[in-house]
Amino acid sequence: MKLSASILATRLSSLDSLLPTLDPTLIDYIHMDIMDGNYVPQISFGEALTKEVKELTQIPLDVHLMVKNPEQEVPKYFPLQPAYITFHAETTNFGVRLAEEIRKNGCKAGVSLNPGTPLTAIEHLLPYIDLILLMTVDPGFYGQSFVRGGLDKIQKAREMILGSSIVLEMDGGLTESNVVDIIGSGAELCVAGSALFKGAHPNENARKLKGLTSHLQKKI
Repeated sequence: MKLSASILATRLSSLDSLLPTLDPTLIDYIHMDIMDGNYVPQISFGEALTKEVKELTQIPLDVHLMVKNPEQEVPKYFPLQPAYITFHAETTNFGVRLAEEIRKNGCKAGVSLNPGTPLTAIEHLLPYIDLILLMTVDPGFYGQSFVRGGLDKIQKAREMILGSSIVLEMDGGLTESNVVDIIGSGAELCVAGSALFKGAHPNENARKLKGLTSHLQKKI
């Protein structure tokens, strides 16, 4: 199991003191939820804050674009060289071209699906992407509970990409009580917000989450 820490669950004003304390042996990525107020109703931050985050940590960035017109937004993140740049399948008719552009510029390409979007919507993208990000809450609203049916969709996605190197990531509603089921269903990378940043010890929270699923590693 790998963890991608969502900084939306933190006080952004405290990032300069928080980020350097995160242990890269426990927290694998920093998840950047870019929201434009159009595709989703909330506005979060953009490439300027993403650049500041990159300067504060050695942990690779996992950029998740919840924006309209991702063709215009994606290139803004190329200079920052995040590990992944993920766009939503619902926001573009040019997914193949966009994924190829992301790869061409030295990043791995991800595609995200909302809970109500079927997996068939991205079958044509599988040869061009490195990651599938399944939303297990509706995007743009922090603090929601895990959507019913999310485990079944994770399992079906795992079957769809069997034999490939595509990483399966989930985002939304991760808790200590459901993490075993999520990983057991086939997710490899989990976005963690409140589950990670509750209390004052995110590294210990990460250690506990990974410990809960350590017995499942050989099944993935």
